[in-house]
Amino acid sequence: MHADLAARLIDRPTLARFTALADLDPTLVVDDFTNPRAAAALRETEVIVSGWGCPPLDESVLAQAPALRAVIHAAGSVKHHVTDACWRRGIQVTSAAWANALPVAEYTVAFVLLANKELLRMRDDYRARRGVPHDWLAAYPRAGNHRRTVGVVGASRIGRRVLELLRPHDLDLLLHDPYVDASEAERLGARAVGLDELCAASDVVTVHAPELPSTRHLVDRRRLALLHDDATLVNTSRGSLVDQEALVDELLTGRLNAVLDVTEPEVLPADSPLYDLPNVVLTPHVAGSLGGELHRMAAAAADELARYTAGLPFAHPVHHEDAARSA
Repeated sequence: MHADLAARLIDRPTLARFTALADLDPTLVVDDFTNPRAAAALRETEVIVSGWGCPPLDESVLAQAPALRAVIHAAGSVKHHVTDACWRRGIQVTSAAWANALPVAEYTVAFVLLANKELLRMRDDYRARRGVPHDWLAAYPRAGNHRRTVGVVGASRIGRRVLELLRPHDLDLLLHDPYVDASEAERLGARAVGLDELCAASDVVTVHAPELPSTRHLVDRRRLALLHDDATLVNTSRGSLVDQEALVDELLTGRLNAVLDVTEPEVLPADSPLYDLPNVVLTPHVAGSLGGELHRMAAAAADELARYTAGLPFAHPVHHEDAARSA
């Protein structure tokens, strides 16, 4: 993982668990497998605990690690470092994606509820009036979450958690996912619909599909045009899933609102209008684990290491057939 990540990710109780479960050198954090210390350690390594910034585990790396049997990823997606060579070797893989999904879902649900309440626009309105009496009930006749429609794009771990957290509210929930049929959507508390219908019917559309060639610009100019006036688009997935140029065009008119934790490129140029538009909430890819939330992912990795040392199967395995369509 990134050299400076381990100290933020692994708190003292979890580090104590790691060292009790395995022969581990806590001073050796690898982000380059050509490092001589890394090469020496690989020769004896049975389990790699990885995180953000892990280099690819390709054929050349695996050739140096004859004893490697498992990769325990203390983060979300494994697509960047678990290669086909790992699957061919039969290396077991597990991920803390479920743990990283929790704060993303919380971020999403918070903004869904705020968007329907129109609180961000109302905050700016109140600030501008500065003590001038105003009929807020008349000014915001549609504000609120009662019987509003929320469309969830993608029944991923995060999408499913979003649906779970939204179910107690008086909302109508729609779901679009090509791998989920009507009965499963109903079990999740939603109604399965096509993406066009979802866009046209929803007050808030929130995107939780994986980044794949087939999902690039999934929400394109035509589908953005289907959203009704004052609808809100929330994207905590990947910037490529939304046609950003088309979205900016809509946002500049003031017709739509957006909550964007991800963009394309990931760091926008300084002159991007998304920084300053009043109908946009823009955050720097922080919906996932941050601060103390990182410790939950490390604890999840320690739990999986405990299962491995006890000869038990991983609780949250990643399978080759699922990896191709994961986030």
